[in-house]
Amino acid sequence: MAQHNYDLVIRGGTIVDGSGDDPFVGDVAILGRHIVAVGRFEGIGREEIDAAGRVVTPGFVDIHTHYDGQITWENRLAPSSGHGVTTVVMGNCGVGFAPARPDQRELMIKMMEGVEDIPEAVMSEGLPWNWETFPDYLDAIGQRHADIDFAAQLPHNPLRVYVMGQRGADCEPPTPEDLAQMRALTAEAIRAGAVGVSTTRHLAHRYRDGRNVPTISSEVAELTALAEGLRDAGGGVFEILGDDRLSGEETVALLRDLVETSGRPLSFTLTQPANGSDRWRVILDGIAQANADGLPIKAQVMPRPVGILIGLDLSLHPFAFHPSFKPIAHLPLADKVAALRDPDLRRRLMREHSDDPHAFFKSVVDDTEWLFPLGDPPNYHPALEDSIAARARRAGLDPREVIYDALLEDEGRAVLYRPSANRIGERFEGAGQAFLKDPNVLLGLSDGGAHYGMICDAALPTYLLTHWVGHPDPAKRVELPRAIRMLASDTARAVGFHDRGRIAVGLKADINVIDLDHLRLHPPRPVYDLPAGGRRLMQAADGYDATIVSGEVTYRAGRPTGALPGRLVRSSILAPSAHELAEA
Repeated sequence: MAQHNYDLVIRGGTIVDGSGDDPFVGDVAILGRHIVAVGRFEGIGREEIDAAGRVVTPGFVDIHTHYDGQITWENRLAPSSGHGVTTVVMGNCGVGFAPARPDQRELMIKMMEGVEDIPEAVMSEGLPWNWETFPDYLDAIGQRHADIDFAAQLPHNPLRVYVMGQRGADCEPPTPEDLAQMRALTAEAIRAGAVGVSTTRHLAHRYRDGRNVPTISSEVAELTALAEGLRDAGGGVFEILGDDRLSGEETVALLRDLVETSGRPLSFTLTQPANGSDRWRVILDGIAQANADGLPIKAQVMPRPVGILIGLDLSLHPFAFHPSFKPIAHLPLADKVAALRDPDLRRRLMREHSDDPHAFFKSVVDDTEWLFPLGDPPNYHPALEDSIAARARRAGLDPREVIYDALLEDEGRAVLYRPSANRIGERFEGAGQAFLKDPNVLLGLSDGGAHYGMICDAALPTYLLTHWVGHPDPAKRVELPRAIRMLASDTARAVGFHDRGRIAVGLKADINVIDLDHLRLHPPRPVYDLPAGGRRLMQAADGYDATIVSGEVTYRAGRPTGALPGRLVRSSILAPSAHELAEA
């Protein structure tokens, strides 16, 4: 009987190791949870995967997700885990579920409902609430097993309310004592294993009833207290969803101050606004100078428009907030479709206007100029003249009438696409062209685990590999080694995970085997599999032959094997300091 030297050997694949170096053909050997040999070596595996003609990559690390709730009620962190992602970081945008006293739980749920489009009923039934403090939360999710690894950041909104109570919820300014406690609890969370702290001052972040979330009004002193907590702990990273009320220069100045105070790396969300403002260029230039000055600041970017999806079976559509639609809004889809086919209801809806307290949601449903059929495979880069409104006008038709008919297609299951931020440039490719080759950007904003009925951007890795790596224009194309580095090692290093993100001896055995020639992204589809029968958007892909987490095959040909090696990753492997990054 042959001697098994290794648990798993991946044979003959084209290895793209995550370093950015050129691919090479070779084998990868795994023993236990780690990679023990790469290239050519003696010995065989207990199991072997033939990767000839395939690309072998590190597992992808997604640093901008919201699985804070989902990890407490299920074991699969989908859709991310179906797209080669093997580690996620949650707790972004300053929202989450800890710390929270018992009388603050409902507020946390309502906040996540408004900011992240997670139905209240889902959270009310799904969350076990077996924690109060943030270390308690880490201990609770530390007992969970999943298909991929997960890590958590301390969110500022729950922290503020935990410290200040109703004053914090009402956006009142903190006292010096409040700031001292926020600082201390931030340091406590990092020492307990949080990978960082996150906040938001973005005006779109509101409760469902239109109220601003507590941190919208946070002054610089409060953000500085969080940064001081990172400094006290000697670890962690700072993540911030920025304030569009600030100029580009003011934004850069704030980010520099926070890094100088904390001594820790910082990342922030950056998009291109539809109004044509060049504020984003000013910010990119500013953070380039900051990095040259030894201040590690990175912009988290999405390399295409944020994809808002609308339909009768989703959260939003152009008639969702019309008075005559509200009585049928919660009907089963078939009944809703039957009602909408009534000519009288149709005439009433055409005469009405939307009415909703959530300004961002209302802006989405009111803007009917930017609606497109999504298609199969999904087309995130349509030409502007292909919008439903443009085609309707060319045919001499009322765009709203045509949109109404489009929503009823496929018995009401049609999904329409409304590009949001990053929709500038020919075929909405401006963000990818500007961002993907900039050395100071990180791939982010996938929002896996959130926006269950409105956005499904967690397929970002598959999109990047199918659209930009294979782009027909060489000037726009992203070479495969750079794409894999951006998906794996750049993001891993950004949050201090130096044990993953590359294929190298001694590192964690998180690996993808990808049939790049047949990689295909399917359109998002709603499924009703959440607690309380809640809905979420799922998006599948073809071409992932195998995904391996901690040495165990978790997916074969896109199907879960049932293995659940994923665990909580605590910040025991701390991110390098600002000085260390500057010296690297």
